[in-house]
Amino acid sequence: MAILDIFKKKKEIERKVIEKKIEEKPVAKKRPVFICNIVSAPRISEKASGLAEKNQYVFNVFAKVNKNQVKKAVQSIYSVDVLAVNIINIHPKARRLGRSEGFKKGFKKAIVRIKEGQKIEVI
Repeated sequence: MAILDIFKKKKEIERKVIEKKIEEKPVAKKRPVFICNIVSAPRISEKASGLAEKNQYVFNVFAKVNKNQVKKAVQSIYSVDVLAVNIINIHPKARRLGRSEGFKKGFKKAIVRIKEGQKIEVI
């Protein structure tokens, strides 16, 4: 009977401690980004030549780099002092030829401003 169970002694429940072994999973190492892969080529256009007069140079860059990596790469390759870096993502654009559809490849470009009096030979 459930009512009379109140007066019975309660047995202590043995608690078993289960030790869990924590296994460390190996962390995937990031592949190093080499300087030669960051800045692929300078962009030569009418707008880029106009910016070159203002100590700003335009480069095609690898799609997954950031401003700090571009700054270090340009400083080491061209031996100039970089003041600022602006990065622009150009998205792929849809193109058609008859019934076939495709995309024009997108890319990433960086506008690098260097110190006054320094120059980069683009051509």
